[in-house]
Order: sequence, then structure tokens, then C-alpha cells
Amino acid sequence: MTQPQLIIFDCDGVLVDSEPLAGAYLLQELSRYGLHLSAADCEAHFFGGTIAKVAVTARHMGADLPAGWADDFYGQFYTHLKKEGVPLVSGILDVLDRIEAAGIPFCVVSNGPEEKMEITLGQNAQWDRFQGAVFSAHTYGVAKPDPELLLIAARKFGVAPKDCIMIDDSPTGCMGAANADMRCIGYAKRSDVNTLAATGATVIRSMTELPPLLGL
Repeated sequence: MTQPQLIIFDCDGVLVDSEPLAGAYLLQELSRYGLHLSAADCEAHFFGGTIAKVAVTARHMGADLPAGWADDFYGQFYTHLKKEGVPLVSGILDVLDRIEAAGIPFCVVSNGPEEKMEITLGQNAQWDRFQGAVFSAHTYGVAKPDPELLLIAARKFGVAPKDCIMIDDSPTGCMGAANADMRCIGYAKRSDVNTLAATGATVIRSMTELPPLLGL
């Protein structure tokens, strides 16, 4: 496959394996406020979205969340992340090393806050690797599946959308790539293969499958 001119990574679930920890913590929080869900239901309703959007949806589902819950959630969850630690996704370090060796620009585009990425990537000595190449929905005020956050990243690097590849593990992110007219690789280690494929993404189950799809 032809090498892209820009490779765009989602963060949670693609670079760092944070989804199990985040999902368990969110379930616990929602339960505190009267919304009791299974892990599968939690993923179906909230996977890939912002916490502000989680709050809106959860309230509609019956959660008695207090005002300011989303901001409080982040502060408490950051403490939890620092205490528990989050590993890198298996195989991603080799992928990043090979991309750097090939001289292909790369960045991270996430619906999560930049502060959260600094914690999780920093724990794994990868934060410095993405300096000047971090695009957060909280910073730019627009979130996937809106294509604009991805397009902001592409414009920053001077690359046309058709020459970018997005790697994401959520339907929300994969749909954002489709909306931006970017090629997308859906990482289905913890996601439903058919749901990601329905967005038009090329689906992989292991990071070992990724280099050939990037022309490496």
C-alpha cells in the first residue's frame, strides 16, 4: 500500500490501553448516581465520546448527575490514572518506531483532554514523542465524529485528507475519518469488527497487522 503523508492516531485504546480502566471507573461513577449498566451497555452508549456528552446521555437515561459532574470526573479520574497506571497498547511501540524510521509525520487526535494524554502517554515515556502534534477536542472545541478536528490536524501538517490515514478503535472515531474523507484503519482488539467495518474502515485485530497497511 502507498505510504500516507500523515498518520493520525486516536489515543485511548490505540496508543494506550486505557479503555478497561476508564470503563470500569465510569460504570462505578454512574452507579453512584443511580444508573446501573452492564459493561457492554456502557460501551455501546458512551465509547469514544467526550465526558460532557456522556453526562448528557446519562442524565437522559436516568442518572442523577450533579452540576459540574463532568469537570469533577476528570479531576478524580486523573488521580485514578496516576495511581493505577495505563500500559501501551501491545505492539504500538514497534509501529511508532517504524513510522519514525520511515520519516512519515504522525500525530494524535483525541476526544479526550490533553492533560489526560499527557498522563497516559507520559507514564510510558511517549508524551515527548507527540509534542506539537496533539489535537484534543477540549482544546479545539470540536469532537469526532465531526470531521473538523481531523481536518485541523491535516491542515497543520499541510496534508490533504486523502493522503492521511486515521487509526481509531471506536465507531465515533472511524466515522469522523469517513466524514473527513480520510482512509481509516479500525483497531478491533476491544471493539466490534462489524461496527467498525460499517464505517468503511479497514479492520485489524492486532497492531502487528498495521505496518503493511501503512506501506512500511
